[in-house]
Amino acid sequence: MPSGLATAFERMVTVFTIACPHALGLAIPLVIARSTSIGATNGLLIRNRQALETAKRAKYMLMDKTGTLTEGKFTVATTLHFADQSQEEILATMAALESHSEHPLATGIKAAAIEQKLTVPAAENVQVMKGVGLSGTVDGIQYEIVNARYLQDHQLTYDKTQADQWAAAGNSLAFLLKGQHVLGMVAEGDQLKSSSKAFVAELKQQGITPVMLTGDNHETAKKVAGQLGLTEFQAELKPEDKVAQVKAYQQHGVVMMVGDGVNDAPSLAQADIGVAIGAGTDVAIDTADVVLVHSDPADILNFLSLAKATNRKMVQNLWWGAGYNILAIPLAAGILAPVGFILSPAVGAAIMSLSTIVVALNAMTLHLKRA
Repeated sequence: MPSGLATAFERMVTVFTIACPHALGLAIPLVIARSTSIGATNGLLIRNRQALETAKRAKYMLMDKTGTLTEGKFTVATTLHFADQSQEEILATMAALESHSEHPLATGIKAAAIEQKLTVPAAENVQVMKGVGLSGTVDGIQYEIVNARYLQDHQLTYDKTQADQWAAAGNSLAFLLKGQHVLGMVAEGDQLKSSSKAFVAELKQQGITPVMLTGDNHETAKKVAGQLGLTEFQAELKPEDKVAQVKAYQQHGVVMMVGDGVNDAPSLAQADIGVAIGAGTDVAIDTADVVLVHSDPADILNFLSLAKATNRKMVQNLWWGAGYNILAIPLAAGILAPVGFILSPAVGAAIMSLSTIVVALNAMTLHLKRA
């Protein structure tokens, strides 16, 4: 083979060897795999890896109240009766209906009935009233358990003064109906999670606007918002209302939605990033992009920190992969041959392998700086 042709062939082989796109092709997947592993170790189940890239642009953090910012462990503060039935009868009837529900409010009512050693009758034909409560028959009589918004929408008469007083104290209210008659009411208290207030404050520090969305009454929501330092909240929302709120905020930036219940699933799906509380319902978890295994909202701060670190590593690896090719390919082609610098195919293969190792090692240096 003529020397000129041999030299050209050698340059071609060196270029093909050194230009193998392993470094560029592995730049992102290696970092994503590493960040997913770190997330799992720290109680963050990342189901949609795209969320890691989107999180750096998050502008709004929309959050459910019950079970997300609060413990979701209700205790009955009081039972009021507005008709002939006694407080015990009111609570027993409500416990009968709620025995078919796993909602946190239902758990509190059932626990109170057990604590008071009430005889709870059987309930039949229990149906969920979406965004409202339950309906069913007890001893052949049709009853409904509803929220305050339902009473107002249907213009039903009840002791609003007493109800508002209990709501203003931060209690969630549930009313028992028989036909168009409000028989009684249960007020249940819940506790804020210990990390919720600091979590909200840190979101503000990071320039993310926290917003509470809840199906609870306005007075209760206002009380909780005040305790957390929230200036934006929406109350008495049905599932479709939460979706509408998510869409409205999406007009102004990237939205993260945090929730735990069946009612939150549609809004989790609508949000740019849906985050489910690990102790929540299967429907919410299946819909979410990220699951907080420890059910601590403060872990969202760790997710945001991990997302930022992940994006930095991805950019570093891309710069290395691209920069390596930009510099190495001209050298392999013989751009410095006139001054006596020539890369052999063997050296080109070694450099190519080294570039891949550098990308892998850089990905392995990714770590989570916990909030």
